[in-house]
Amino acid sequence: MGGQPITEGRVTANGLDIAYLEAGTGPLALCLHGFPDTAWGWQPLLGELADAGFHAVAPFMRGYAPTAVPADGSSPLGAWVADAAALHDVLGGDATAVLVGHDWGALTTYGAAATGADRWARVVTASIPPSSVMADRLFDYDQLKMFWYQYVFLQASAEVIVGYDDLEFISRLWQDWSPGYDGSAAVARVKDALRDPANLTAALSTYRTVYGVQEVAAEFVELQFSPFSPHTQPTLYLHGATDGCVAPDVVGPTLAALPEGSQAHVIDDAGHFLQYEQPARVNQLIVDFVTS
Repeated sequence: MGGQPITEGRVTANGLDIAYLEAGTGPLALCLHGFPDTAWGWQPLLGELADAGFHAVAPFMRGYAPTAVPADGSSPLGAWVADAAALHDVLGGDATAVLVGHDWGALTTYGAAATGADRWARVVTASIPPSSVMADRLFDYDQLKMFWYQYVFLQASAEVIVGYDDLEFISRLWQDWSPGYDGSAAVARVKDALRDPANLTAALSTYRTVYGVQEVAAEFVELQFSPFSPHTQPTLYLHGATDGCVAPDVVGPTLAALPEGSQAHVIDDAGHFLQYEQPARVNQLIVDFVTS
């Protein structure tokens, strides 16, 4: 882990009070978590990026405490993309900024990079491939089995199911997605972020809005499932070899779909939460890529 201290802060961006972790000074490196996770997952990377000369920031995404729950109680993917752009601006980012995203944070990164080419010089994504690759998997039987939890989230009873027994559902997802990894410390922080019913509903709404279960602007749905102008920045894509959420055979098609100058790596002995499981390997690949 990097030697520079990790501090906590808050900022208003895109009309929302957003909490974040940060380290270092220099060009902005914005690191976005996914579900079910928090900004703490990027703690080791923040120190390494700070040592490499970046102002590394990991926000708690909208709806994940201690960031505020949006006034409408919803957290659609399109709003995550807008948040990333707003954070770039309020945190002093410029054309040298880099963007890192995992899971929903990866999908946010693709959208933010495509709609803000002047904001992000390089991008890093992990565990979820671009929409052009992911769309094909939405009809694949084996992938649909891995996505069973999403159909639970679409039910009116989802908050009761996921919240039962102090969010045991979240613990079991981590076990399924990163088999053999003891993520209990990380899961405890996730539960703290989602234990309030308003936070949990906001987190689940990211799935519901993408599938159109809640009313959502058409561009938000299209961002996930329909073709849109691909981003052009060189991209590093990482995927765990034992990922129980998205099968690692997406790595080949992903590399083929990414812009020139991109890289893709399978991380051995890691599942979906690879930044927790193999931090030294993951952090080195990221730092090498964004500083090259």
